[in-house]
Amino acid sequence: MKGMRFAFLCREKPQPTGKRVAVIGAGPAGLAATGYLVCHGHEVHVYDKLPEPGGLMLFGIPEFRIPIYRVRLGYKELEEVFGVKFFTRTKVIFGEREDEGDEYVERTVNFEDLVRDYDAVLIATGAWKSWVANIEGINLEGVYPALEYLFKIKSAKLGYMDWTEIPPIEGKRVMVIGAGHTAVDAAMESLLLGADTVYMSYRRTIREAPAGAYEINLLKSKGVKWLELTIPVKIIGEDGKVRAIELQKCKLGEPDETGRRKPIPIDGSNFQVEVDYVVFAIGQTPTPPFAEDAGIAVDKKGRIVVDSRHMTSREGVFAAGDVVLGPSKVGRAVKDGLYAGESIHNWLMGR
Repeated sequence: MKGMRFAFLCREKPQPTGKRVAVIGAGPAGLAATGYLVCHGHEVHVYDKLPEPGGLMLFGIPEFRIPIYRVRLGYKELEEVFGVKFFTRTKVIFGEREDEGDEYVERTVNFEDLVRDYDAVLIATGAWKSWVANIEGINLEGVYPALEYLFKIKSAKLGYMDWTEIPPIEGKRVMVIGAGHTAVDAAMESLLLGADTVYMSYRRTIREAPAGAYEINLLKSKGVKWLELTIPVKIIGEDGKVRAIELQKCKLGEPDETGRRKPIPIDGSNFQVEVDYVVFAIGQTPTPPFAEDAGIAVDKKGRIVVDSRHMTSREGVFAAGDVVLGPSKVGRAVKDGLYAGESIHNWLMGR
């Protein structure tokens, strides 16, 4: 069995440099940077709020995409061969804030303490805040952000959560709003858990779907009902639980600022679909480890601003992955983490 190799630049631990780096976040970017740094002789301590390293590779992405054993073998090599210390169930924060995935946090560490105690710090905390639509019925039982939905399912599969805490999907009707990779994963997991019917509602057409037509057609071939050019208007409840969702048909107008044609609602086209669960997969926001001003610049989308060296506006504090890029694919986050690791190494060595 082959694991994911994060320290692929070397096979054994090199001579130590005496430098210590704190990595906040054990997802793809954090682990890739860690692998680069240990191969250059630096001591690395990784802090993560989840019960084991891997980030959303373990706790969000379904196993049919990334097998659990591959991630585990990868981080265990970092631990056993290269002496990386993992501090799990530990949230690094400056100020106070709750994010999705905080269920397992047992202790918090002040961000400023890490900046003081280490030679360099890398922020790789990802994007753990989901967007949901601001519509009537959003607080009904049975409405989930996709990240929370997938996180619960994977937590149960990993043995950290009891299946009684997971929404009982078998025989139920699930509506997924969105057409990106997270939406596709939520729809596929629902099918695998025995949902009776899975719908996907998207405001544009299959041609504009961020996940790509291939992924959507694959789901359709497995029985997912594809409702394109539809937008959610309200969620209808009964006894506090989801009973149906009201959608409105739309047409595509002129391109908006993203270059994609803007959906325009069609008056009098509303219709209802009876469902038991509504899962919103319409995007996530980066979650840096500070709830108040820590002297690190972020842009209007909440992403940490870095220079060409991946350094933030604070000397010696770097950032990489989704907290910089916004939600992205694993490969892009890994690449970003590798470049950040290289920059940290050069900075520590005075280059």
